[in-house]
Amino acid sequence: MSARILVTGASGTVGGATARLLAAGGHPVRLLGRDAARLPDPGPNGELVTGDFADPAALRAAMAGVEAVLVVTADPRLPGHDANVVRAAREAGVRRLVKLSALAVADPGAQDFITRWQREAEERIRACGLAWTMLRPRAFMSNTLAWAGDIRASGTVRAWPADARAACVDPYDIACVAVRVLTEPGHTGRAYALTGPAAVTAREQTEVLARVLGRPLAFEELDADRVRRAAEARYGAEVARALQESAERRVQGGTSRVEPEAARLLGRPARTYEQWARENAGFFTG
Repeated sequence: MSARILVTGASGTVGGATARLLAAGGHPVRLLGRDAARLPDPGPNGELVTGDFADPAALRAAMAGVEAVLVVTADPRLPGHDANVVRAAREAGVRRLVKLSALAVADPGAQDFITRWQREAEERIRACGLAWTMLRPRAFMSNTLAWAGDIRASGTVRAWPADARAACVDPYDIACVAVRVLTEPGHTGRAYALTGPAAVTAREQTEVLARVLGRPLAFEELDADRVRRAAEARYGAEVARALQESAERRVQGGTSRVEPEAARLLGRPARTYEQWARENAGFFTG
């Protein structure tokens, strides 16, 4: 079977939601991942294929017969993955690439490692000769799932910074926009800034979760250096520095702007953090 749309990163947050929406809409979709068991059901008009971004031959095979690709790469330490995707798309005759990027690329002051990687990936796609669209979300509301273990264990959210605002966005809204861009004409050469409807702080998100869960939650602001050291142990020094620089931009107000694009493309208001929390409350209760 020939699939018209290929979703990479289909076992992840946005890629998975996009894949499920496409399948529910009856679109012929092909889902790519390293482990087929972790991929969503592609529906009766879809199929699963296994492959890795480091394997150009597998990418070319996955893109055979495909018209559009949702490009979701995840590791800034491996920029060759983006290059492999673009090369395979050109060799396979793909017509359109839809890239999941980040809103920070539009901020000239954002020069951290992760943002530079996203910027370079966008530039590579623009230069490849295929039609393209960039999706540039602000931070995902689902990032607060990192608090779930502490909430279940002690009823405490531990985070830094406490009171910096970010116009975070529901990944479901990003996926809805991705489906429109992948299945409709009129989006070529556009870069869409995607935010939620309000800029919120970590402390305010904790208050929302307490209300949704019906239990008191404490908030403890962590020391910035402690957060950096934990990230360094998990991701390495370069990524940790990038995450800290991103948080510092948030403290300086660089992530608080609410953009209108998501609501315009969705034809409805972007979803609030409380809506996201109510749909995902089970993760915080076990």
